Amino acid sequence: MIDTAVEQMLLKDTRSYVIPADVVANVTASNTLEHALMVLSKVGYNRIPVLAADDHLQGMISLAAITDKLLQVPGAAVDQLSHYKVADAMSPVGHWVDDPKKLETILNYLVDDPFIPLIDDHQVFQGIITRRELLKRINYLAHNLHVNYDVTPKQLTAKTPLHSHS
Repeated sequence: MIDTAVEQMLLKDTRSYVIPADVVANVTASNTLEHALMVLSKVGYNRIPVLAADDHLQGMISLAAITDKLLQVPGAAVDQLSHYKVADAMSPVGHWVDDPKKLETILNYLVDDPFIPLIDDHQVFQGIITRRELLKRINYLAHNLHVNYDVTPKQLTAKTPLHSHS
């Protein structure tokens, strides 16, 4: 469980770590893999959301999935990607959240994923929560905890470990 003081500071402004859907690069399942490759190359991400026309989150497309599909094509020519759709290579969404205040869940997911999609109750894509943006909030916390709280260390005993090893 996350300490209440830490959680309050991190959640002070959830907008600070949610990147809204209207600025997140995405593709549709009917786009070509060539188009998806261009979008991924331009934005510099390894993976982006695949959205339906009504903005429902359908899956994810990654550079690795496009490369894998390309290697299955005879001759492995990039121009062959125009013959395949994103739907041919996209993967299901592994993790998502429906509330940007589910901090413990978000932190656990961000250990393995660079971002987590945020959806509403109807599976409509609302944006992403990135590891980078959350680390900015943690940096804020690390530099401002003393401004909001009086922090005093507990007295260490011989049985109290200084560092945990995980």
